[in-house]
Amino acid sequence: MQVAPAELEAILTGHPQILDAAVIPAEDEAAGQIPIAYVVRGAGSELTEDQIIQFVANQVAPYKKIRRVSFMSGIPRSAAGKILRRELVLQSKQQMHSKL
Repeated sequence: MQVAPAELEAILTGHPQILDAAVIPAEDEAAGQIPIAYVVRGAGSELTEDQIIQFVANQVAPYKKIRRVSFMSGIPRSAAGKILRRELVLQSKQQMHSKL
């Protein structure tokens, strides 16, 4: 993935209905790796995956587009406030295996 997760996270958290976001790489047969987002929506928000994908796509080059979005109640963070990407990568792999 040739995309800085922080760049996409900044775009995502710039949306008024998104409280928090994290971006991780996911394996993809065609592209190698693709960016996927984990998003925490604001209270009462009915924001959809397609709306978020389009929001990001309007602001980045095509290769930086987010391909999938998962909604969470909270992004896992360390005591220092850093995103625990390893936990999200493990969760993503578990979701992919459960779909097979």
